[in-house]
Amino acid sequence: MNIYEFAPIAWLINIAHTVLTFLSDLIEPVVGGASAALAVMLLTIIVRACLIPVGRSQVKAQIDRQRIAPQLQALQKKYKKKPEVLQRKTMELYQKEKVSPMAGCLPMLAQMPVLMAVYGLFLVPTIGGESNDLLTHSFFGTQLGDSLVLQIQSGSVTVTSGIMYAIIVVIIAVVAQASRKILMPPTPAPTQRAEPAPGMPQMPDMTKITKVLSFMPFMTAIIATFVPLAAALYLLVTVSWTLGERVVLRKLMGADKPSDGTDAVEAKPKAA
Repeated sequence: MNIYEFAPIAWLINIAHTVLTFLSDLIEPVVGGASAALAVMLLTIIVRACLIPVGRSQVKAQIDRQRIAPQLQALQKKYKKKPEVLQRKTMELYQKEKVSPMAGCLPMLAQMPVLMAVYGLFLVPTIGGESNDLLTHSFFGTQLGDSLVLQIQSGSVTVTSGIMYAIIVVIIAVVAQASRKILMPPTPAPTQRAEPAPGMPQMPDMTKITKVLSFMPFMTAIIATFVPLAAALYLLVTVSWTLGERVVLRKLMGADKPSDGTDAVEAKPKAA
């Protein structure tokens, strides 16, 4: 079964189609033939603005993990030869500080229905039983339903479309590098992780997960060459929005304030 035929997703796609068509018709007298492409960007901004609470939750989760990181390292160092005690103390720390090791993942999942609807809008040939006319609109001579890879395969790539896609990919890559440099906290020196005690769950290694996630924006630059142009424009706007949003939220929420070291001192574990 085509996932975009699933009733809730199809319903979201219909709503996105209605909104995008309305925005395109609204700005067409001003911007002319580029109205659909610019409407895509405007719709992306509207969607991301609605998801600001989700972004705030992710930033808060990152701040919480940074805050207790010194305490976790102290526990790992002190109890590395006592796995049962380490597991217990680690869970107690998470409970005491009201921090979940997987916090921030659920907010990311909350975005999936919206993202699937936005992507599906530019992938499905028909919407509500009618032809998806949005895919016939163009931007700098390239139809919004075309992708760079398809153009290369068909031999229809032009200098204009090549330059346009190059600009999109370069901007996404630059934003990705800026995101890694500005937003990713310094990786602490690795410590040996003790094996969990029998019957105790292994605590997730958030350092490795964070490293993997830090490269996702670079993958977005590659994906932009495979998806329809409309989706590539969506990716361009959303990664740029994400960087700006995180910078602003981290500043407002005090994520970049230097630690005074009190947490590490208070967290000094007592002997078991």
